[in-house]
Amino acid sequence: MFIILAVVILGSAVMCVTTTRIMRAATFMLFVLFGVAGLYFLLDYTYLGAAQISVYAGGVTMIYVFAIQLVGKRTLQGLVERVKCSRAICGACVSLLGFAVVALILLKNDFITKACCATDGVEVPMSVIGQALLGSEKYQYVLPFEFISVFLLACIIGGIVVSRKEEEK
Repeated sequence: MFIILAVVILGSAVMCVTTTRIMRAATFMLFVLFGVAGLYFLLDYTYLGAAQISVYAGGVTMIYVFAIQLVGKRTLQGLVERVKCSRAICGACVSLLGFAVVALILLKNDFITKACCATDGVEVPMSVIGQALLGSEKYQYVLPFEFISVFLLACIIGGIVVSRKEEEK
């Protein structure tokens, strides 16, 4: 089951970033998110799987709405100019640079060896995870979640303002 989910996730992710049509990209992203939810269900994290489906399926629905509102009819039909070769090369260079930075951080901090060679085998209880996500003390994440929600609200308002048609005088 893991192999099937991994193939669906990787294939959909590649198709999401390589397609030129925004609705297809959003649909492939939805498949990626459902695949990740399937991984959560496979690991018996039913709450995280259900949250993944409910939160991100709603998010992709919003992407559909904004894609229809913000993007012109010609773009939705796929009548756009192709990506220039120089932009593709720059994008590939930036992606490789990002991958190198992530790999360097993983190797420098020994994340891989700590994750693979953990001998205690003790799982973190869900109450500790919930307290870390919703607590307001040091190393807890309620404040970043609130900042993200305000930022997303500002993005929604900005999208509405941009999509509004100006009246002719």
